[in-house]
Amino acid sequence: MQNSNSNSRLAKDAMAYVLAGGRGSRLMELTDRRAKPAVFFGGKTRIIDFALSNALNSGIRRIAVATQYKAHSLIRHLTRGWNFLRPERNESFDILPASQMISEDSWYKGTADAVYQNIDIIGGYAPKYIVVLAGDHIYKMDYEIMLRQHVDSGADVTLGCLEVPRMEAVGFGVMHVDEHDTIIDFVEKPADPPCVPGHPDVALASMGIYVFNTEFLFDLLRKDAADPNSSNDFGKDIVPYIVQHGKAVAHRFSQSCVRSDHEVEAYWRDVGTVDAYWDANIDLTDIVPKLDLYDHEWPIWTHSELTPPAKFIHDENERRGMAISSLVSGGCIVSGSSLKRSLLFTGVIAHSYSHVEGAVVLPQAHIGRCARLRNVVVDRGVRIPDGLIVGEDAELDASRFRRTDKGICLITQPMINKLGM
Repeated sequence: MQNSNSNSRLAKDAMAYVLAGGRGSRLMELTDRRAKPAVFFGGKTRIIDFALSNALNSGIRRIAVATQYKAHSLIRHLTRGWNFLRPERNESFDILPASQMISEDSWYKGTADAVYQNIDIIGGYAPKYIVVLAGDHIYKMDYEIMLRQHVDSGADVTLGCLEVPRMEAVGFGVMHVDEHDTIIDFVEKPADPPCVPGHPDVALASMGIYVFNTEFLFDLLRKDAADPNSSNDFGKDIVPYIVQHGKAVAHRFSQSCVRSDHEVEAYWRDVGTVDAYWDANIDLTDIVPKLDLYDHEWPIWTHSELTPPAKFIHDENERRGMAISSLVSGGCIVSGSSLKRSLLFTGVIAHSYSHVEGAVVLPQAHIGRCARLRNVVVDRGVRIPDGLIVGEDAELDASRFRRTDKGICLITQPMINKLGM
């Protein structure tokens, strides 16, 4: 497992600035009421908890989160679960909604503008380095290692990147690097991605993670804000400018990925579609999952509700409370229901004679008697009617719910209400 225990930690002089304003429209109705970083993941956590936990576990004690789209659910989660950083210990945690600090009608225009509008707040803490993070990916990473590379290389900006098969990089910002990982070109979503020197089938895709010296970034943001032709975005404006006029260096995720003894590969997921979201959650039910949430050395911090243990009741034929290859969170009651390869978040109730397989069920949902659910994502608080069958008739499912090409059905309460059951 990677860990940073050097005597002189750079993280103590750094601020983590998490961009958490995106909608995540490809998650469809899952983001109708919440921003993508606030979407539930893994049974107890939210997506944003991974970036925040990485910062905390890396030794960073100054954290700011920029919010914008439908931020109430996210802000409520952050105030409940991330209120333990204390100013008297030189720690800080700031939630920064788009507050029109520059002008009355100015929301965050782009990712760079989301930092620029809060320069005064960041400057008040005087961090030497700023680590800009996307708040909507699932991964474990030690930012101290990336900070160390940034300082040792003398870079103006260091970009986190993934090594991916070259033609899979067409949907990313891609870095063209030399043999020293200095970036010589940065291309957004290229049709023919540049390869890594010596590896013609591999490309470096941007993770949306940037490390800057704070004063250098502030100067650049002020110039960018004064440019009427700029879209005020890191990937489109700031990084290409530094690549042309300064020194930009790529940091490979494989060098700082945190892995327990049970994790074979460097795990990073963008759970930005319903299919990817279902896959990543259901993967956790594997005997040895690719993502180890049981790693005590790199915990994922979150708001933890006070709930009683999960409860399984009834032991009759066809009415046996049981779960196979499943994760069941606190406060759940599996009452004469059978679960297989499913993940139940906090407070879910599954009633008698129901059968659930390949289901991701968000908090406080109820599954009615005799319901049969297969390959579904059930939104928070949904009441599944008695006898409802999903996952056995593709055409019927598509007419009633949000069904993906891979056959996963997203079920929300407004969809249930239209059934009239």
